Amino acid sequence: MGNNRRDGRKASGSLKTVEDFKSDELMQDEASARDAQEPEMVTGDEFPLQSGQNPFEVEPPDVKAMQAELEQLKGEKDQLMDRLARLQAEFDNARKREARERADARDYTISNTVDPFLGVMDNFQLALRADGTVEQLRSGVELILKQMEEALRGLNVVPVESVGEQFDPRIHEALGSIETKESPDHQVLEEIRKGYRVREKLLRPALVRIAENPAQVSD
Repeated sequence: MGNNRRDGRKASGSLKTVEDFKSDELMQDEASARDAQEPEMVTGDEFPLQSGQNPFEVEPPDVKAMQAELEQLKGEKDQLMDRLARLQAEFDNARKREARERADARDYTISNTVDPFLGVMDNFQLALRADGTVEQLRSGVELILKQMEEALRGLNVVPVESVGEQFDPRIHEALGSIETKESPDHQVLEEIRKGYRVREKLLRPALVRIAENPAQVSD
């Protein structure tokens, strides 16, 4: 009885009522609710420290893995940049080499083309300095012309057949006609300017005059 009397008394010594017991239970429930809302304090047992290690310098285990991966990516990036620089240098060298080879090929072609005509120019200069009659000058020019034709033939440049051939609009260009009964109609009678071709490719057509035979013209 004495113990129950002590447990059921207030601080003033009077007995607790039912309302007093309910108030105590309500205060205990509120205290329990506050404890549940407060975050749990980290004691440091989850990350054991080594001797002399600063607790504020402790890193989670995955940070080191991320740093290692970052270093690996940096290394791969450096390798790719180095490879790109080498490829750019090789491309520039190839472009310069191709341009140099193209220029060399062009110079080689020009030199082979011009070389046969240097002798022709020499003969023209000799003819201009020579003293002689008109017939001698004419004979000299004819020789130079033959030399020119030989130089062109060496480059596979040949004249287009014209006089005596039937007019062909693919290789001939008619500048006029000559009426005659002695030649077939549309036969080339006169060549005004020579035409030339390289093998089968036409360089320029021959300018000609053709026959116009009324007896052969169809109505």
